Amino acid sequence: MRLSDIVLLLNTLWFVGAFIQFSIAQRNTLKILLPREERSNPIAPTLAASVAFLGGMNLPIGLLSFYLLAARPSFFQPVEAQLALFLFFAACHFSQFAYNLPVLMRGGRVGVAYWPVLKGPMLRIFVIDAALFAANLGVALLLTLRA
Repeated sequence: MRLSDIVLLLNTLWFVGAFIQFSIAQRNTLKILLPREERSNPIAPTLAASVAFLGGMNLPIGLLSFYLLAARPSFFQPVEAQLALFLFFAACHFSQFAYNLPVLMRGGRVGVAYWPVLKGPMLRIFVIDAALFAANLGVALLLTLRA
């Protein structure tokens, strides 16, 4: 298995996992995002329902990764196409990592606002998105060296 295949597999697992977390396990996600004392807030169900959009955005990215890995379509064979798609995946992971940076800089959860970036599930999300950003970017850089 090539490095690019491993990265595509990891992309697939991560983005499909994000779909499950945000779209199917919305209540669980609410427990991560809100402190216990705020879960009875009348806006909590709206927040829980709104995270489904995050899952909706992650699913097609995961399915694209899976398709490229499993079907090996002809349009994905040229180095330029692979470069573009690995840069796309890198940008997807970076955007999710980057939006946690300001929360981290503020010290994570501040009162009832934000979520704890340095512990629990949000730490895993933060670290894995950073690692997969680097992995996808690394594959893209290797492709440019090979071209």
